[in-house]
Amino acid sequence: MRRRIVMSMLAGATLLVSAFFGTGVGVAQAADVPAEFGTDWHDPLTAAPPVDRPHAKSCQVTLADARFRDFTPYRSTYTPPEGCGDHWSKVVLRLDGKVKGRQYDRLGYLHVGGVEILRTSTPEPSPDGIAWHVEKDVTRYSNTFRSAQDVEMLIGNVVDDTYTGVIDVHVTLTFYAGRPAERTPDRVLTLADTPDGTTLTTPRNSERIVAEVYATGSGGGCEEFWYLTVADPASYSCKADHGPYREVQVRVDGQLAGIAAPFPNVWTGGWSNPFLWYVLPAPGAFDVRPIEYDLTPFAGLLDDGRPHRVEVSVVGVPAGQSGWGAPVNVLVWQDAHRAHVTGALTADKATDITNSSTYMPGSENRVNTEAGHRLTLSGYLDTSHGRVTTTVTRTLANTSVHRWTDGENTDGLDATWTDDQTVTAAGDGPARTAHTHRTYTMNGATTIGSDNRLRTVLTLGDRASVDELQGDRRTAWSRLDDTYSGDASYAVNVPRDQRHAVGTSSERYRQYGSDGCYDRSLTTVQGVLTEDRERC
Repeated sequence: MRRRIVMSMLAGATLLVSAFFGTGVGVAQAADVPAEFGTDWHDPLTAAPPVDRPHAKSCQVTLADARFRDFTPYRSTYTPPEGCGDHWSKVVLRLDGKVKGRQYDRLGYLHVGGVEILRTSTPEPSPDGIAWHVEKDVTRYSNTFRSAQDVEMLIGNVVDDTYTGVIDVHVTLTFYAGRPAERTPDRVLTLADTPDGTTLTTPRNSERIVAEVYATGSGGGCEEFWYLTVADPASYSCKADHGPYREVQVRVDGQLAGIAAPFPNVWTGGWSNPFLWYVLPAPGAFDVRPIEYDLTPFAGLLDDGRPHRVEVSVVGVPAGQSGWGAPVNVLVWQDAHRAHVTGALTADKATDITNSSTYMPGSENRVNTEAGHRLTLSGYLDTSHGRVTTTVTRTLANTSVHRWTDGENTDGLDATWTDDQTVTAAGDGPARTAHTHRTYTMNGATTIGSDNRLRTVLTLGDRASVDELQGDRRTAWSRLDDTYSGDASYAVNVPRDQRHAVGTSSERYRQYGSDGCYDRSLTTVQGVLTEDRERC
């Protein structure tokens, strides 16, 4: 965090320094763990699974070799690989990064042909230097990769006498020959800038349309910590007219076409305590997941061959307040047997947004927030395989309790966001339905005690359940639980070598379902990896 946000201590929380066990490579023994953080620590890593790679012929292309020291984008040209065909069973992006010295966390993007294929942030380095890597399955962008494209990458950075870390990255794409397990989009589009705003022109035979929005609050101002903002008359340093509720909306020609809860990203300088994140970042920090919107109910309108105005906005951001980025990709699947698909939007029903923030002043100030929204869309298309009606229902809810003392020397948050979506496609045969339920949680506190030590205790959760049905028969399912917990403290207002920082961080990533099981736990103490356990 760039400003001082201090949060109250969770009752009963203690540093976990007693159990040093694990089966992973490179796990330290108890005697190897220092009493406090030193000048170096384990390279950053996450418990998330690596991308599963097929056993097939592969070809590799370098996308970027860049050293970021300012806000100058890196630009180059991508050329498709030779020797692996022009259709691939999988395409895997890998970013390898290194940095040393002193540096803040930085947010970055990678575009190929204008399509955003990665949004990422960086770890904060040790004086001796760190290295990390990010992998992402980018098979869905295969259509973009079939022709030569411009490449643009930026990780905005500042290097001077104080902040010395130059961010060095190498990015590759590895292509695996063969056919993908699922049909990839026929087109990957971006929005066009026009005098009237951003527009989208889709092929006239589009039969499925999905928008991706990389919505991130960032930039070091209050919108980086939007979940802590309060409305007047509450006496808190980060204000918003209607409190902490945020909602990312998509509109087509001014008509509401999608709603979603933004993920509460925490970057590696977050919550006033980089000692939480030196080894284990918060979920999604290195590979920011885009929000997906199924716009297929609008396909009958969009398939007229004309440009249509598409706008993305974040509800709840104070007027004139910057800090949100929301680039958009549009994925299109086309009807191979019909040049023009016709149809219509038949239903667009939204409830009013409910948003109540109640302020209760006292020795410990408190704001209780309850908010939510619901949207139902329905539309049909007359395709080459008959009339298909797509119905999308999305329901959002947010509850939070924010507590702080005067001066914000103690400050705590307990928040939950849910984002439920059901998409049903009904034609001549059994209807195909996908239910997705996402839950994000943030429960944490920071305090500055009488000993002038700042302590942060924090738990973050990213959970999801997905069920796919054909008629009444379940055809696929999955469950995800990615939970991070941390407890770290250090002396404030002293030189770095006098901070005497200590901290434990852990992450457990569990995913299971019809495709199998993955379960990995990591724990670090004072920057040393003490547990790396796999359970599946």
